[in-house]
Amino acid sequence: MRSLPLPLALTARLTPVVVLACAGWALSSGPESGAPAAQGKETSRTGTQSASAPSSTTAPKTYPAAPAPCTALGQKTITSLVPGAKTAGKEISSTDRSVRRTCSWNALKGFDYRWLDVSFEVSESDDKAEQQYESRVKEKSGGGVVPGTGDAAYSVVNLTTEDDQKTREAMVVVRASNALVVVTYNGSDFESKEAPSSDEMNKGAIKAAKEAVAALEGGR
Repeated sequence: MRSLPLPLALTARLTPVVVLACAGWALSSGPESGAPAAQGKETSRTGTQSASAPSSTTAPKTYPAAPAPCTALGQKTITSLVPGAKTAGKEISSTDRSVRRTCSWNALKGFDYRWLDVSFEVSESDDKAEQQYESRVKEKSGGGVVPGTGDAAYSVVNLTTEDDQKTREAMVVVRASNALVVVTYNGSDFESKEAPSSDEMNKGAIKAAKEAVAALEGGR
């Protein structure tokens, strides 16, 4: 959890394959005929095991590490969504930068406050990323699908009130192969105590998410 500068409520796998080779023993009264039979058995077992040996090669991950998040958005996007913010952004500390990286932009212009986060989270596989995506969607019910973004995308908008100050936050989660792109965008008006419209926040978050996904896929 981060401490906000203003009083806001911002929220391997190896599958074993076993092949049993059964060879019959040739019974013979001559000592010379026993040797070829045993030798033939050994050859048969070796050939069968070699042909059926499982491969330990696994498919490479599409995204081996989380990219730099502070270069994911263009300057025009940042200045339009967070007026007055430094376009360089600020990367948040992470316990493992190869797995998760987040950049934040925030600014107060007049009485209008905006905060934008862009996160990249890399999983071990597409299946794992899909599980994490479904979990996020379940936690933030009430939203809707965002078409044409990544392999799957979802957005939701919520309104909170603290000390009569309203804050509206939009969140977009996108899965692209084994990676998640998570965008949170919120705002408040400290003069009126009101919050920006749901439409404004949702569209802004989706715009940032689409641009971040393009940066991920482009290897920027």
